[in-house]
Amino acid sequence: MGVLLTYLKMGVLLTFLLTYLKMGVLLTYPFNLSPFNKKFAKDFGVIEAAASGRILGFHEKRADAPTMPGDSSRVYASMGNYVFSTEMLLKMIEDDQENSASSHDFGKDILPKAIGQAKMFAYNFNTNQIPGEEPDKVPYWRDVGTLDAFYDANMDIRAISPELNLFNREWPLRTASYPDPPAKFAFDEEERRGQAIDSVVSGGCIISGGLVKDSVLGRHVFVHTGCQIEGCVIFDNCDIGRNAKLRRCILQKNVRIPEGSVIGYDHEEDRKHYHVTESGIVVIEGSRTPMPISTITI
Repeated sequence: MGVLLTYLKMGVLLTFLLTYLKMGVLLTYPFNLSPFNKKFAKDFGVIEAAASGRILGFHEKRADAPTMPGDSSRVYASMGNYVFSTEMLLKMIEDDQENSASSHDFGKDILPKAIGQAKMFAYNFNTNQIPGEEPDKVPYWRDVGTLDAFYDANMDIRAISPELNLFNREWPLRTASYPDPPAKFAFDEEERRGQAIDSVVSGGCIISGGLVKDSVLGRHVFVHTGCQIEGCVIFDNCDIGRNAKLRRCILQKNVRIPEGSVIGYDHEEDRKHYHVTESGIVVIEGSRTPMPISTITI
């Protein structure tokens, strides 16, 4: 799917680009994440680069892709973002269109052919430091193009020391804002206590006598008495019935979990009703949100 989740300080990148523009390099600048364990080379495009940053080759999802200079355990993983001169980009696409043997894939066919035809340099993403973060912290970048990767990224957010820090006031996320009430935690009895531990709980949620642990809850999630939710990612407007137990699940929007349900504890049983990923994440599909259509009376 090629969906990326990252922090990127554009000012630093623009400085990099301007440096090469002044040198007369007008062509292409792929970003790269450096370093990356070579075992992931089969999952990503890999950039082969010299110590100067000059790109020597592109290798699309190959387990035997070249490693970093002087380090046989790591590779330069391409982030899949590129800056081109318009003239070169159009020429590469037009040339590829005329090649009947090409599969017309950008990373597999077009970019590799540019080697030797243009001066190309890679931007080291590890130099992209974000204000408010520790100087030695590796900048955040994840490919969330699979369900397992999407789940892992959410677990990054709810961690005690999150790799993707939503609470950095020097680098706020400019995202949508909703007029939701704050989250509410109800009841404080021995067997009926609303609480959330090592979790992110969004506005409008009500944790009514249930336990939420190591999870991320979207807006307006209702957790009823006796529920146990562990390691879950729950989208907006879900309702978790009394005494339900969920473990390592992704719930899409508008899911209704019946009272007493047990999901995520027996994958053979789960597969009869839901999609279960390779790593054992149970994905529960929800209904679409109804959209009222206005009518005009003339």
